[in-house]
Amino acid sequence: MRIKLARILDELREDHRNLGRLLDLLESECKVIPEDGEPDMELLRDIMHYMTVYPDAIHHPREDLVYAAMREHGAELAEGLENIPGDHREIAELGETLRRDIEAIISGAAVTRQHLLEDLVNYVGHLRRHMEWEEADLFPRADSLARDRESATVDVSMHLGEDPVFGATTVKAFSNLLTYLQRAQ
Repeated sequence: MRIKLARILDELREDHRNLGRLLDLLESECKVIPEDGEPDMELLRDIMHYMTVYPDAIHHPREDLVYAAMREHGAELAEGLENIPGDHREIAELGETLRRDIEAIISGAAVTRQHLLEDLVNYVGHLRRHMEWEEADLFPRADSLARDRESATVDVSMHLGEDPVFGATTVKAFSNLLTYLQRAQ
């Protein structure tokens, strides 16, 4: 299934707004750890389940497709962006590490507060910096390609999927996370 580059950029920006909300929640939970507060481990688990399901499986591969379209249709626009796929892999690895930490704590394993905090801060910081860079550099470059070549499309057939929390239908496994987000508004 091919969609216009401009449309995928709109969807990616919407994803960034939603991811920002979840990173805000992760950061708020980070703040209670050094103060000997108890983070909401169920909330952390739900957030990291989402982060390792949707952004790593759908969102980041779609950004990689945008980069590939830029290389194909406007190679000069893609100069200096070679690190995008590697950065996405690193984000996925950091997210998986944090998810495993949280699962271990929930199942009773000994994970120090400091270790959890370090992994939380590392993941949130890396993903925030990455998204800020994309908004400031990658997306404006891709916007110029979408304007110059209205016919530019991206084949998303390998990366189909609706957002399981923020999409039209919430997947049951994420209903608690959506309820929390709605209460926090």
